[in-house]
Amino acid sequence: MKIESTLINRSGQILDLVYHDADDEKELGDRKVSGVHAYCFYNSKLVIVYVEAKGYWTPPGGGVEAEESISEAVAREVLEETNMRVIKQELIGYQDIFEPNGINTQTRSVCMVEPVGDFVSDPDGDITEIKLIDPEDYKKYFDWGVAGDRLMKKALGKVSKFK
Repeated sequence: MKIESTLINRSGQILDLVYHDADDEKELGDRKVSGVHAYCFYNSKLVIVYVEAKGYWTPPGGGVEAEESISEAVAREVLEETNMRVIKQELIGYQDIFEPNGINTQTRSVCMVEPVGDFVSDPDGDITEIKLIDPEDYKKYFDWGVAGDRLMKKALGKVSKFK
């Protein structure tokens, strides 16, 4: 499925966005992925993080480091931001954001996670709180529009098969 939409970036610019379902990294072609986000589930609850500097809740995620695969970036970001270990993960989609200086490609994955200890702090200092919520309540915390609705539906479908 392909969904065309827009978003407003931190500078207030309206940018075009095209979301694509994807179940395999091969579907990304030669795109350079700059960021990842993961719909993480622990005991049937969705894990979300609060980014104090930006003032919003979001699924864990961040940038892809040099020489790092998408799955490695997801596992690292989830661990850094939540102190949870990824047990299983699958790609569910990606989006191309058309910015003035080029296309920014980000992936979306679904994960099962488990805590490895209490959350103390994110090494980058971006995340100040984590929360486990009922997945049905996600729009109380973040709303990524039609693409976000599609992602949540795919994530719930995939995670139900993980068990």
